[in-house]
Amino acid sequence: MFSKTCEYAIRAVLYIAQKSEGGEKVNIKSIATNINSPESFIAKILQQLTKKGLVQSVKGPNGGFYINERSREHSLSDIVKAIDGDDIFVNCGLGLSQCSEEHPCPIHHEYKKIKHNITQMLNNAKVNSLSEELAQNLTFLKKV
Repeated sequence: MFSKTCEYAIRAVLYIAQKSEGGEKVNIKSIATNINSPESFIAKILQQLTKKGLVQSVKGPNGGFYINERSREHSLSDIVKAIDGDDIFVNCGLGLSQCSEEHPCPIHHEYKKIKHNITQMLNNAKVNSLSEELAQNLTFLKKV
């Protein structure tokens, strides 16, 4: 459903948020290890997330990535839009450029319902609550 870049971005944000809860800043190596991502790939993703204000960073020996209180209120939708754009929210399920209510593709009406549900879920899923579930070991970021 999401690009690989977006999947890593979501995992990184949630991992950083979980660690930031205790005031910790995390480095790229730690993030990559804990979300099963190549370091060089996650470094590029973190640059994008920092520029968009979804994560914060501090340089230097005690530096690293963290998430402030304001960024904790972001939704998964914000992360998806920052990385993949809004295609998942607006595009045709078959990739047609002319799909609409007036000229629907074969799956238009069913896909419209699915898009609505996905949009609601991503809008309602906040970084703060998802990172709390991670901290309580109710959810996980690594494949087992």
